[in-house]
Amino acid sequence: MSKIRVLIVDDSAVVRVALTRILGSDKDIEVIGAAPDPYVARDMIVKLKPDVITLDVDMPRMDGLTFLKKLMTYYPLPVVMVSSLTQKGCETTIKALELGAVDFVTKPSAIGGNLESLAMEIISKVKTASKAKVTSLREMLATPIQGGIYRPEHTTTTIANLVLAIGASTGGTEALKVLLSSLAPAPIPGAVVVLHMPENFTKAYAERLNSMFPFDVKEVEDKDRVVPGRVLMAKGNHHMLLSKSGAFYLARIKKGPLVRSCRPSVDVLFKSVAEVAKDKSIGVILTGMGRDGAEGLLAMKKAGAHTIAQDERSCVVFGMPKAAIELGAVDDVLPIDSIGKRILEILATRRVKAVN
Repeated sequence: MSKIRVLIVDDSAVVRVALTRILGSDKDIEVIGAAPDPYVARDMIVKLKPDVITLDVDMPRMDGLTFLKKLMTYYPLPVVMVSSLTQKGCETTIKALELGAVDFVTKPSAIGGNLESLAMEIISKVKTASKAKVTSLREMLATPIQGGIYRPEHTTTTIANLVLAIGASTGGTEALKVLLSSLAPAPIPGAVVVLHMPENFTKAYAERLNSMFPFDVKEVEDKDRVVPGRVLMAKGNHHMLLSKSGAFYLARIKKGPLVRSCRPSVDVLFKSVAEVAKDKSIGVILTGMGRDGAEGLLAMKKAGAHTIAQDERSCVVFGMPKAAIELGAVDDVLPIDSIGKRILEILATRRVKAVN
């Protein structure tokens, strides 16, 4: 098997050396070059034809976002962003994911030993990116997101005691945006969402979605109520679970050990939904690497929930949905732009049953 050819683009010589050493230590990766800015990178891309690019956000002469937009428009490649943990860095990274970046790693404040501690994460994300499906920005912009259609049967009464649980990883930020767009402006059940994102980034992403949709989207706080029209995002580096207090569903957060190397974990959320909401829930697993969420989705299905997985064609990485499908945990396998419509159909069916 040929090695994954990686080009590093970063204005810091120290970071370029460190990343070259980290990525070059893996037998499946070959660093074919390191560029100090996008202008040099542009020529190296044409000449060397890398499989994956690691791209710094803040660079002189041309910032990472501007370069990424040009790259994804004219020469789309899998890109892993290297981002700072500052508020500005988080917001910029969210925009980079919207432009087509596959994933990101966080740049530590102190270069050196801290960067080395991220070696496994960097290597893993570069390997995942090499398998990702990349769409050109022109194609993405040519396919407008269609909003859902409000229908009278989708009343608050129908959805008041339901929970919509969603899990995703690589590619999930844009997949979730498409899903929510296909549900708007219809009322939706209280939703709980786990994405594999670090602290700070989950808050920035939730605020970004909140500005785009009629739903109340927020990073979860302990004991937040799960109510219709609200989407609660799991907090980075914390697990989120569903609980119940009287007639109300509550979201709880806790640290706890990593589950399938993840915190937050989709499995942790889904298993709690299966236990608490049982058949009054809908489970959706979207694009992502690994198996997190498969066992939890199976638990939801066994408890009576309706379960949905994103199909391979529309996934950036098919790992998580594939694992759930192979486990027999999925009722429907659908492209991302059809999942919202299916959820609305399920809600309509439940109302008919309730009336009868």
